[in-house]
Amino acid sequence: MTRTKKSPSKNSSIVDVARASGVSITTVSRVINKIGTVKEANRAKVTRAVRELKFQPSIFAQRLATGKSNVVALVIPRYEGVFYSFYALEIIRGVGTMCEALKLDLLLHLTDARTPLSLRGVSGIIFSDLIGNRAQLEDSLERGIPSVVINYYVDNLDVSCIAIDNAGGSESAVNYLIELGHKKIAHITGDVMTQAAAKRLEGYKQALAKNNIKVREDYIFPTDYSRGAARGAAEKLLKAQDPATAVFVASDAMALEVMAVARELGKSIPNDLSIVGFDDNPSGLYGPVGLTTVRQPLIHMAEESVKELSRLISSAKTKSKKILLPAELIIRESCKPFAGG
Repeated sequence: MTRTKKSPSKNSSIVDVARASGVSITTVSRVINKIGTVKEANRAKVTRAVRELKFQPSIFAQRLATGKSNVVALVIPRYEGVFYSFYALEIIRGVGTMCEALKLDLLLHLTDARTPLSLRGVSGIIFSDLIGNRAQLEDSLERGIPSVVINYYVDNLDVSCIAIDNAGGSESAVNYLIELGHKKIAHITGDVMTQAAAKRLEGYKQALAKNNIKVREDYIFPTDYSRGAARGAAEKLLKAQDPATAVFVASDAMALEVMAVARELGKSIPNDLSIVGFDDNPSGLYGPVGLTTVRQPLIHMAEESVKELSRLISSAKTKSKKILLPAELIIRESCKPFAGG
């Protein structure tokens, strides 16, 4: 009678590995978790059994055995359309790519900011902006969990943060419009409850003030970043008795909506209105004209946050870093010099 070799189970357990290698479960656990108190001969037996049985250690079991984890959490404030957001998708892409490169497992957590985070067992947390959830950050720091904040410059807590120079980016956009001869420059804001939108509004006002142009409150149109709100703002802007000749818009998605409204009202971009957006969303390339915009390095910010978090996890005694990344004006076809009149 011929015996056939039993094929490895798809669900091999640590018990199967111990039995196949002829050692105790404790020894197998020590080998898997790279604890250096195992004889080399036993280590070789366990390694061979793991390979033959195609055994996959449980992340949660490793966490219990070592008290450590390679799981990091990305906390994103929940808002309508989050998974259609250019910002959110770029952050997830950048964080995910760097986590893969550093052999970290990523846990995505959407938060409503009202409830405490339940992230037991994670090694560190990346907070993608702070929008009403500062208490969650403070709680994580009090518990000694390595944390990094992105898209929000935190100057009053001992925490690493990486943010975009939103004020500087918007100031460069408005300065460009002023250099083209525009003085009647409007601003369609984002949700100023966010630091990014508030800083873009600040940069807009700074540029006007530095060029001795009076800030007109009737040229400032607050929105919540939605395209619906942008449409309403664009209609008010274009139908005003004394309309602006140029507008700086706090996001590319809203800027494209302004273009659409202008076209519906028989206006030409940039002949009747010059427009500058913010983001450098690829969709800005496919409008009636290429959208002049401010590029923010979202992928770079996201990747650097993972590197910084890895550094904090690896060394308990390390100082926090605070980084402000520059934004870049990208000139396309949606602006033209003011013709007068």
